[in-house]
Parts: sequence; C-alpha cells; structure tokens
Amino acid sequence: MKQERDTASKRSVIQAAIQLFNTKGFNGTSVRDIAGKADVNVALISYYFNGKKGLAEFLMTSFLEGYVKELEKVYQQLDARSARSCLAEAIERIMEYQYQNRQLARFVLREITFDSVLVREIMTTYLAREKYYFSKIFEVGFAREEFRPQSIDYIIMQMRGMLSMPFLQPQYILEVHHIQPNEHYFIERYTKQLNEWIERYICKTGIWEARPFVMNG
Repeated sequence: MKQERDTASKRSVIQAAIQLFNTKGFNGTSVRDIAGKADVNVALISYYFNGKKGLAEFLMTSFLEGYVKELEKVYQQLDARSARSCLAEAIERIMEYQYQNRQLARFVLREITFDSVLVREIMTTYLAREKYYFSKIFEVGFAREEFRPQSIDYIIMQMRGMLSMPFLQPQYILEVHHIQPNEHYFIERYTKQLNEWIERYICKTGIWEARPFVMNG
C-alpha cells in the first residue's frame, strides 16, 4: 500500500513539475510551487529527486531516452528495409512520441537551448545518438542511391528543426496561424508535409512506400 502511495505521489510531482516548468519556466518555479500543485509534502521532492535540479534532470533524461529508443527501433530494421521507408517511419515515430508527451517535449526542447553542464551531457549522451542513427539511415540511402548525395550534417540540422518546431512553438502556431497544435489531426498533417519535403528534396525518385503506420510501442 505504501509503495502504491509513493508511486502516486511521485507521478503527481512529475506532472506538476511539467506543467509549472512550462507555464512559469524552470527558474520561475519553486519547489514549494511543485509540492503545492502536486499536493505532497515539499520534502518528498528532495527524497525522490534530490531537489528541483534533480527533478529537471530526471524529466529531460527520461524524455530523451524514450526519444532515442524510437529512433533505435527503426535503425535496427535498416538492413531489411529501404532507407527511405526507415526515414519515413523515424519521422512518424518521433512526431507521435513528442505529441504524446507534448508538454514535456516543450520543456525539454526549450531547456536544451541553454548552455549548462547538464545540457552538454545530454548533447553527448542522447543527441549524439540521435545524430548517429539518422546518419546511418542517410549513409545507407546514399550507398543504395535512394537519396541525393548531400551534407548529412545539414540535412539532420534542418530536419531536427522541423521535427521540434510544433512542440517548441505551439503558441505561435495557435496565435499566428490559428491552428490547434494540440490536435492529433495537426500532427498527422504536419508529418505528411515533412515526408513530402523529404521526398522532394532528399529522395532521388519515386514515392514513399505506401503503408499504414501504427504506434505499437
């Protein structure tokens, strides 16, 4: 029973922190704010996460671990499938993962724009792995002549910007374009546009392999 209460309290702290970090920012949120919103004793945050910084590190690493795993699932299929279909699935998986964790995605994507020891460690640990998996997909695509030869670094930078934009700037999408970024329909349309961009500017000829894509963990 105690373990269930601990798990529920920890989950409440995590959800409260995600909401507050998004609305008030990391620096603008206190440990007492989080404890109050989660309806837990403030000491529990130190107990579970060793304070606010430890909580932020937990959120960032948990999110990015799941993010990289989505890419890894596709990378493991690269020998048996075309590079272009793997790239399409990688994009779909990342967009869906970020959508399902959109508040956390916004916090993490915003935080990694700042220079800190934690962010440098994250770059080395997680975003370097992201680059590795994408690079391998492109290298195979070049070798099989599925993609037009070009700079892998610049493709990845461009693509990463497009993958993160809806979650980093939802307010811009809502206020300027009058589109609801939290609706799944928007993510479906946006993902389709991403695939069309890649088909036009990266792939040599043909179209993406027609297939339904279903997130199955």
